[in-house]
Amino acid sequence: MKNKLIIALILGMTFSCAQKEKQLKQEELKTSEEVFPFKMPTEKPNIPLSASSERMFDYLAPRAQDNELFSQFKYTQLKGFDYNNGDGTISRRDPSRPIFVDGKYYIWYTKRHTEVPPIGWNKAAEATDVIPSTDWDLCDIWYATSTDGITWQEKGPAVTRPEKPKSGWRSVATPDILVWKDKYYLYYQAFDEPSGLRGDLCPVSVSYSDSPDGPWIHGGDKVIPFGKAGEWDQNATHDPHPVVYKGKIYIYYKAAYNKWPDNRTNYAVGHGLVIGENPLGPFTKHPLNPVMQSGHETTYFPFKGGIAALAIKDGNERETMQYSEDGVNFKIAAGLSLTPTAAAPFCADAFTDSGNGRGFTWGLSHFVNAGTPKKGYSIIARFDCDLSLDYHEPAFKDTGVWHKPEVYFAQGVGSIHEHPEGRGVKKK
Repeated sequence: MKNKLIIALILGMTFSCAQKEKQLKQEELKTSEEVFPFKMPTEKPNIPLSASSERMFDYLAPRAQDNELFSQFKYTQLKGFDYNNGDGTISRRDPSRPIFVDGKYYIWYTKRHTEVPPIGWNKAAEATDVIPSTDWDLCDIWYATSTDGITWQEKGPAVTRPEKPKSGWRSVATPDILVWKDKYYLYYQAFDEPSGLRGDLCPVSVSYSDSPDGPWIHGGDKVIPFGKAGEWDQNATHDPHPVVYKGKIYIYYKAAYNKWPDNRTNYAVGHGLVIGENPLGPFTKHPLNPVMQSGHETTYFPFKGGIAALAIKDGNERETMQYSEDGVNFKIAAGLSLTPTAAAPFCADAFTDSGNGRGFTWGLSHFVNAGTPKKGYSIIARFDCDLSLDYHEPAFKDTGVWHKPEVYFAQGVGSIHEHPEGRGVKKK
């Protein structure tokens, strides 16, 4: 009897320990299921998450290195362009997206070749027929070709300033290209006064040709209508940037607002969208304009079934890649660094309307500070990256890119930023 009692006690203790162990394991499992896991999930875990953890799964991938819309950018100096020994009299800027035709890449760009460098927008009243106010004053649109995207042969002017008082008589600048039904269309800004006189007031004009080599026929002025008085784009439609999407022509453009002529510092930049079925218009503004409230120049491209956009310089979401499933409502897709200014990517499917945009690996951009303040001019350069669904280069996906201290010290506080009472000005 005594032995049976001992056995029963042992069995009871064993069962109790097993139950406690099972309960502990269940509690541990339950706890681990409510804590973010060590192995990165591919989908959002069904557990309480912080706002930052929630946002991880709003991107194309939780890790930047796996995000198809994240990339570093590498830059290469172009060959074939002369800048008159950097004296500020020759400038090239605002390149169009390259297109590939008959074995050659074609680009169009703003070219200024003046007797003297620009005197500045704040001296626009002193500008003359030979003295430019800004780097984009007294300009024409030129073009060049290349077989490798690095060495370019300048071919000559494509669109020149018309006679006064035709739109653009003062300057034509900031072109971009559209290929539509075997014809070529150049959209560009057309200035009728020196930039800075009352602001950057200018509409968009268009010219067309049967060949990328021209000749170019004037197709219309003010193809993107200004907004009414008091609206954000009331007197400027800049940086026309066309893509073909959903069977129609989408032209993204920008306007600086909260600015000019009385307010020259507290500006904001918005991007609008117009849609049409004929390259010469008419175009209808989207009712949700501005569709983008960050970024300076317009850089949009088909990506998967939607549209992606590079936003630089201006706005709270500057230095980001953004994505929209409908070409209108954009969300941040990645944060970026060392982004190309006035980026013009080579997108082979920018005008094919394939419904499955593949992205790009290279393009052109510009540097606006190539010269000194008194000899200001811009240069065009090449950038390479990995923003393509058909290409994978780990070096472009590396988030640990370090620059020498000199790069940062070059941005140090100089006398121009100093104040008698210290750096900056106290807010009232």
